[in-house]
Amino acid sequence: MKSHLIFIGAPGSGKGTQANKLVADRNFKHISTGDLLRSEISKMSPLGLEVKKVMDEGKLVSDELVIRLLQANINLTASQYIFDGYPRNLAQAQTLDAEVLKGAPSLAVYFEINMTKLVERLTNRRTCKNCGAIYNLISKKPKVMGVCDQCGGTDLQQRADDKEDVIKNRLTVFQDTINPVIKYYQDLGRLMKVDAEGSVEEIYNMISSKV
Repeated sequence: MKSHLIFIGAPGSGKGTQANKLVADRNFKHISTGDLLRSEISKMSPLGLEVKKVMDEGKLVSDELVIRLLQANINLTASQYIFDGYPRNLAQAQTLDAEVLKGAPSLAVYFEINMTKLVERLTNRRTCKNCGAIYNLISKKPKVMGVCDQCGGTDLQQRADDKEDVIKNRLTVFQDTINPVIKYYQDLGRLMKVDAEGSVEEIYNMISSKV
């Protein structure tokens, strides 16, 4: 039976790259709660209006609202899904199982990476302001330094949240909350660990072999 995937990993560990390949090659649907929130608001549905009110007031969208959003937008029997960046804590993992997956087969994939190397990877990330193409000054340099391969733009920027002090704070928060989530899926026998420092193809083949 085909499994839905739950991607767990620190920012920059490669979850998005693998999700994009699985969407293109295996027809998975990529679930980003942020995208779902924006889509529901744009539809002006009753749920979307409820979400909009919360966000307009500067409040965080509650877990209960996120679960309702997932329930309204996915069909587990018709498609295979990748949950990327959710759940972020143990309570969310338990609720996702109980209220959304409801026994549907799923596999949590944890992208393991050395945090020192991750800081190096993220601080060297650059994004083209014009087209959004992403480069890395160590592992994926543009053909001409400072010039985007795709659009020829010359404004390759470092994101504000890719500064070293910001990254370290984000990673500390991530590690504090994610360990119970990893243990939860491990105890259930539904955890797969991949070496996020491997090649894109190596990681993709490992994940593909399980789904």
